[in-house]
Amino acid sequence: MNKAFVKESEGDDEELETPELPAGTRNYITPAGHKRLKDELLRLIDVERPDVVRTVSWAASNGDRSENGDYIYGKKRLREIDRRIRFLTKRLDNAEVVDPAAREATDQVFFGATVRYATGEGRENRIRIVGIDEVDPARGQVSWISPIARALIKAREGDSVTLRTPVGVETLEILEVRYEAS
Repeated sequence: MNKAFVKESEGDDEELETPELPAGTRNYITPAGHKRLKDELLRLIDVERPDVVRTVSWAASNGDRSENGDYIYGKKRLREIDRRIRFLTKRLDNAEVVDPAAREATDQVFFGATVRYATGEGRENRIRIVGIDEVDPARGQVSWISPIARALIKAREGDSVTLRTPVGVETLEILEVRYEAS
């Protein structure tokens, strides 16, 4: 069907949820994050997309498509699934899997580290530095390109680092650095 007859905006194909990588960097990801993305991709390809295609096919066979909710919603859902498949394929193709558990014992902060630190007020926090597709603030997982991770990377246990926040400058003291299997 000609795009002139379909209600779609030109920017529909753009990925809205895409966190961008800094230019010239790699898409680091932990083995668990890589597996989760791969499982999602396979589920979309093997289960969800075929189900939606069957629904759209059935709805199209019912005749008038202009007021057919199953057809209209199905086509929209199919576009969303295809967009997500393209996104996941691109991310997985560019991913560089880094296993934190395989790292030699060190007290220096790198990708995959679980870091326990104290703020200037003495409040202790724990974060894990992960890939941009694995971020989960509720579980303490922050992206390696986040401001806090950038402040901590290459520092060692016992070091104090400066974190610039919108509220001001904060000093963090690194209490412990561990590398665990994900």
